[in-house]
Amino acid sequence: MKTTITYSEFADAFLTSGSYETKFSRKGLLALFVYLEELEESTGEEMEFDMIGIACDFTEYASIAEFREDYGSEYKTWEDVYEDTTVISVDDGAIIQNF
Repeated sequence: MKTTITYSEFADAFLTSGSYETKFSRKGLLALFVYLEELEESTGEEMEFDMIGIACDFTEYASIAEFREDYGSEYKTWEDVYEDTTVISVDDGAIIQNF
């Protein structure tokens, strides 16, 4: 048995969590929600909402420079990162699936 979650419920869960409210920007939450919905559609499999799992699996970076601090200087652009993981564009930054 699964319950459909709306974007509003998804965002509110993070923004009022007490632990993950600063993990993603509002634009980032929307981009991540859209990505997860599209992933469900493309695979034909419903996902269970797991805020902790999502927070552990994805990280939002404001810039490629910030990303490089965690993953190394060999990444010059977001396109370089696409070769190694999922990249969800958010303004000048991105949410990446941690690897």
